Amino acid sequence: MNSIQYLKKYGNPNTYEKDYARLQNGEPVQYIVGNVDFYGYNFIVNSNVLIPRFETEGLVEKIIQKAKRFPSPIQIVDLGTGSGCIAITLKKQLNCTMDAVDISEKALKIAKKNAEKNQAEIQFYKGNFLKPLKETYDIIVSNPPYIAYDEEIMEIVKNNEPEIALYAKENGLSCYYEILKNAKQYLKSNGMLAFEIGKYQGDILKEYAKKYFATAKISVEKDLQGNDRYLFIEDREDDL
Repeated sequence: MNSIQYLKKYGNPNTYEKDYARLQNGEPVQYIVGNVDFYGYNFIVNSNVLIPRFETEGLVEKIIQKAKRFPSPIQIVDLGTGSGCIAITLKKQLNCTMDAVDISEKALKIAKKNAEKNQAEIQFYKGNFLKPLKETYDIIVSNPPYIAYDEEIMEIVKNNEPEIALYAKENGLSCYYEILKNAKQYLKSNGMLAFEIGKYQGDILKEYAKKYFATAKISVEKDLQGNDRYLFIEDREDDL
């Protein structure tokens, strides 16, 4: 479905002409309509949060499958939650307690509205990734900013979606580095870390993860387009 069809189907017919002008001006149709479907749930979105993407649905699907090995209820935290799409979907799909963190007050406001809309009980924290947390978790999940500042991206993304949720230092890797070097103290024995990553970042991150999870099973998995897109670190030290 192209953007015009999407607007006709999901937009407000009373504001169609005005909304069509916004679309022609380069604004994403999801922001114009004000919501988007993700994994069968509907989420409010605006320019304070990233628009959820198919690749992230893939991350959620893989976590749901891998989570089967954990006894219920599972304790999960979503770092850099944005719209809350990952946290809320996992909460709806799994028997779990769910925490979610974001540094942006504006993003948290949207995430809380989405949790209420989808009737998902989530504890939200404002802060930078792991810093506001005091618990330990079975699963730590994150889709952090991973685009390098000099990387070419689509104009519609560059001009509309929040920079804080797109770009990261150290060639787009700094957020992963920060999470990985501190994650051990927040991860339960035999826990798992799950990340969405840039398609060229898998090998670098796999090697970096070994510094902190030397005995863990570390794997890079592909998205539906065949690109490296997910990093999983399964800390199964007790089984070795």
